Amino acid sequence: MKTIKLVVLLGNPGRMYEGNRHNAGRLLAGSLRPAPRWQGKFKGLYAQVNLADFDRAADAVQPDVFYTADGAALRYGGTPGTAHFLMPETYMNLSGESVAAAANFYKIPCGEILVVHDELELPLGQAAFKEGGGLGGHNGLRSINTCLGSADFWRLRIGIGRPGGKKNQNDDISAWVLSDFTVDETAVLRRVMDACATALVQALIAGPESLFPEWRKKRLFPADAA
Repeated sequence: MKTIKLVVLLGNPGRMYEGNRHNAGRLLAGSLRPAPRWQGKFKGLYAQVNLADFDRAADAVQPDVFYTADGAALRYGGTPGTAHFLMPETYMNLSGESVAAAANFYKIPCGEILVVHDELELPLGQAAFKEGGGLGGHNGLRSINTCLGSADFWRLRIGIGRPGGKKNQNDDISAWVLSDFTVDETAVLRRVMDACATALVQALIAGPESLFPEWRKKRLFPADAA
């Protein structure tokens, strides 16, 4: 079984950016239950999470049943360990410096890293897991690739769509990703984040392959979101 040891939530630090579309990865932190206890480390906010903390029934008769963010029971094989969470406090285009610092310190190979990021090629309301692949022009992914020397990390792609629903000039894209989600979009995003948090817990406990084929391709949350 493949394992995920380091989860990276991409975005830009600071209040002026926190509601931006480009911060979709970082916004996932708000849906994690229990909430990680963050501390300043590795040029970012870092937390080590005991996966047993996701168990909402520690004294249950069946100790091998864990409960994900939405309360659904999840079985795993073996004793869960720990996972490292990281929100780089560098700006997006320097994210790799933070990721490499954490990965090198804990000796975590690229294939055991999962990066959560915004995705222009998926409309709002969709998300997908992916193993390796291209960088799609994403500055955060490009920086991680440069600093790790590989793009073979896992991704959780959270759709933000493109302005107008189609390809535009770079200036339009830059303004788009650095603009805030609207009130209506935030309502959709909240449900997407809850679903993604549940899937992330499953990836950590049961391995990322357990999400396929359901999460390999685009999936809509909720069905009428787009």
